[in-house]
Amino acid sequence: MSVSGISTTSSTTSTSTTDRPTIAENFDTFLSLLTTQLKNQNPLDPLDTNQFTQQMVQFTSVEQQLKTNDYLKALTLSTATRTSAEAVSFIGKKVSASGSTSELIGGSATWSFDAARDAPNSVITINDANGNTVFTDTTNISMGQGNYTWDGRDSSGHQVPDGTYSITIDARDDHGYIPVSTQMSGTVTGVDLSGDEPYLVIGQSKIPVSSVTTVGLS
Repeated sequence: MSVSGISTTSSTTSTSTTDRPTIAENFDTFLSLLTTQLKNQNPLDPLDTNQFTQQMVQFTSVEQQLKTNDYLKALTLSTATRTSAEAVSFIGKKVSASGSTSELIGGSATWSFDAARDAPNSVITINDANGNTVFTDTTNISMGQGNYTWDGRDSSGHQVPDGTYSITIDARDDHGYIPVSTQMSGTVTGVDLSGDEPYLVIGQSKIPVSSVTTVGLS
């Protein structure tokens, strides 16, 4: 389920102890039957009280376990609700997240990168969602963090349609290849709460909340 703007995040249901007969009621019935049985036992063949004691202990242990399960369910539901609310708060914010994809919106797509050292001989390649190369650029990359903004034009100078594109940076110097990590950035337009973890929607892309590295005003 996707959430855009301010919308209902999800409809959740919880299981409470009122949804089923409590084991305490069964325990009361057990005690009533036990008392009746004790009153009507054969004096010549008395019931084994140790066995009854063990049964009572086992019954109590089961009751405690079921109550613990209910508490865990309630805690899990509370955590999930809080996580969803936090995810919705990202809507309208500009975020950066680990990854090589970014959204071309209005003729602009931006990636962040971090180079281990200066890379004067670097080739940047932009691919579309189908893996086709649409643009290449030979450039100089400085050591540390930086941004690369693409204007959405292919190698022939034609404007390509908005959508999801990925970047590959082949950074090199005279000593060889230089590792460069990339991040995507964009404005969150919605939240997908259909999975175990909320995903932020940026254009046609979805990124897990856990991959977000920076958050700022759009």
